[in-house]
Amino acid sequence: MFVDRIKIHARAGDGGNGCVSFRREKFVPKGGPDGGDGGRGGDIILETDVHTDNLVDFFYRPLLRAKSGQHGMGKDMYGKAAADAVFKVPVGTVAYRYLPGTNASGNDSAALGDSPAALSSNHEVLADLTEPGQRFVLCKGGAGGKGNTHFKSSRNRVPRQYTEGEEGEEGDFLLELRMIADVGLVGYPNAGKSTLLGKLSAAHPKVAPYPFTTLNPVVGVVEFDDYRRLTVADIPGLIEGAHRNVGLGHDFLRHIVRCKLLVFLLDTAGSEGRDPINDLQTLRRELDLYDPLLSRRPWVIVANKMDLPQAAEHLKALQQRFPDRKIVSISAQSNEGIEALKGSLQELVLQERSEVGNR
Repeated sequence: MFVDRIKIHARAGDGGNGCVSFRREKFVPKGGPDGGDGGRGGDIILETDVHTDNLVDFFYRPLLRAKSGQHGMGKDMYGKAAADAVFKVPVGTVAYRYLPGTNASGNDSAALGDSPAALSSNHEVLADLTEPGQRFVLCKGGAGGKGNTHFKSSRNRVPRQYTEGEEGEEGDFLLELRMIADVGLVGYPNAGKSTLLGKLSAAHPKVAPYPFTTLNPVVGVVEFDDYRRLTVADIPGLIEGAHRNVGLGHDFLRHIVRCKLLVFLLDTAGSEGRDPINDLQTLRRELDLYDPLLSRRPWVIVANKMDLPQAAEHLKALQQRFPDRKIVSISAQSNEGIEALKGSLQELVLQERSEVGNR
């Protein structure tokens, strides 16, 4: 099971209560107050882990709890602080808090299929965890209460006051995974994305001759002779209306947001009865409607299935329609043009990295 968005309820531990106690020992009359403080409650912490690739653990355990601190004791003994509860999440996880007045109950697909604009109107972004080992305190544990030893004075020799421990923070949250990759493969179902990813990297996505074979994003690593590498994400097939969540559109589109370079993989032969130019225009429009920032992302056209009839004719039409755009022709099935594509991707990604570093 692959889970990339999940609702959770988290509650940090309460602080322990302070203690009311007086020293009672032989030959020590009127020993005075000696009540200790309560211990601190445990925090709820999210920590990114490179060995975790989705949020399935929270599907089976959506209620996150941390232990409470121990109460204070006599002889000025403080209660033990509770251990923090650390939960592993994949790199690229975004944590949201439901805004006041927002209904966080249920698990309906409409609520889970929000676009970035709708999501920001109902949720507050708390953390964007993009680095390995990065930690974020989702809920802070309550502080421990004070024992009666803190309330003694020259006018209050026998204090019986104490304070209770504070309650730990609690709330409803939304965790969303956005895959982190250098290159995102975008295209219609059966355009050959999974086949191409298998040729470029050591990944083994499922390949079959029917639409929506790939139901979850798959990330592969492309290695080069100079020991450099880049990551490529196979984004499941998009269709017209994806920005309205048609065909699980939002489930797929959210993983494109972090890609530095977008590769529009086209069925140049039109084997599915569609026109490659119309496919490209539709895909570009869907990305722009979902998030306008995606339309400004660097992109390249990869003309696939060049080994089939009519592919050469459609390629000429693409070149005439987009004369200023880089077009790489390949046949993922027969390995034609794969090495040239690797070189182009390396060049474009390195260029993008250098531009980001100079900003």
